[in-house]
Amino acid sequence: MEHSEIAFAKLNLALHVRKRRDDGYHDIETLFAFVQDGDVLTACPANELKLAIHGPFGTGLEADNNNLVLKTAFLLKSHFGVTQGAAIRLNKKLPIASGIGGGSADAAATARLLNRLWGLEASEHELVDILAPLGADIPACIFSRPSFGSGTGTALTFLEDSNISARHVLLVNPLQSVSTAAIFKAWRGMDGGGVHRGDIWDAAVKGRNDLEPIAAAICPAIADILRHLSRANPVFVRMSGSGATCFALFNDAESLQTARATLDPEWWSMASALR
Repeated sequence: MEHSEIAFAKLNLALHVRKRRDDGYHDIETLFAFVQDGDVLTACPANELKLAIHGPFGTGLEADNNNLVLKTAFLLKSHFGVTQGAAIRLNKKLPIASGIGGGSADAAATARLLNRLWGLEASEHELVDILAPLGADIPACIFSRPSFGSGTGTALTFLEDSNISARHVLLVNPLQSVSTAAIFKAWRGMDGGGVHRGDIWDAAVKGRNDLEPIAAAICPAIADILRHLSRANPVFVRMSGSGATCFALFNDAESLQTARATLDPEWWSMASALR
């Protein structure tokens, strides 16, 4: 019997960089939100663990042991002493290394998928504890619901989401890659203050993405997208993560589609809604 799971795309409604740490990482404060769509994973029972990748962006990934999907699968198999395997298929619908979860969302979806396929009955919190060492965004992606993240983004507080869920969202990416490491390295070390604590929508509007101007300087197409989206009368525009994906929130699907129709055809886009 085949099971399927969506790797919900992650958005940073706000991302404040607070401090450069001695271990090379950064302390951040962020507001996570998730899109109803993303990559799609399916799995069915098999004698061994194997991964096949397809989809619009599948050619950019290798189905080897460095892939986070297989790393997740082997880690769960070892932790729970699972004797069976799984034939996993990843439909890679989202651009690679684009600031919207990517491999972390795929890893989280794999965990949820195999939890059902193998009948592990692990809680979300247990999956987080097991998989957190694989990536800072994985804990938030396992829950895939609005939350406040601090530390490296792994310390999570869930937020009331009535002002967030079901909002129409347009994601746009110039199909130009940017280096997360290079962007964080270029951060000047100036703490602009923390994320407002309270209503998530109010906090998002008052917030910022400290990596946005850095990424836009490295990849000017990001600034082009942000300007273009801002002219479409959205209720909110921002870059997610370290880029290069930007997003705009709209009050209705018609306004979103009007904005999408004017995008540069060289840009990738996806219309969806927040979870």
